[in-house]
Amino acid sequence: MVLLEFSMYPLDRGESLSTYVARSLDIIGKSGVEYQCHSMGTVLEGEFNQVMDVVRRCFERMAEDCNRIECMIKIDYRRGHTGRLRAKVASVEAKLGRPLSK
Repeated sequence: MVLLEFSMYPLDRGESLSTYVARSLDIIGKSGVEYQCHSMGTVLEGEFNQVMDVVRRCFERMAEDCNRIECMIKIDYRRGHTGRLRAKVASVEAKLGRPLSK
């Protein structure tokens, strides 16, 4: 399983990009892949091909009406481990002795 964090946005659509981010999150939400959205990107958890397919679909949708797109991707692979999307945060919270700010 992999955790894949990505941020994708058009460079040719001005300052407010939430419309484009929302379109990607619609694709992500309908994909069935576990995910967490945060202010600077989205983390997906699943098999490599599965999460890469979600990123591909987000890119293809954005490319329909955007001429320049930036995408940053970070991948963390760990064989035999699932549920890390939440478990990694829970581990830090346990060591800290309190929940992290949401």
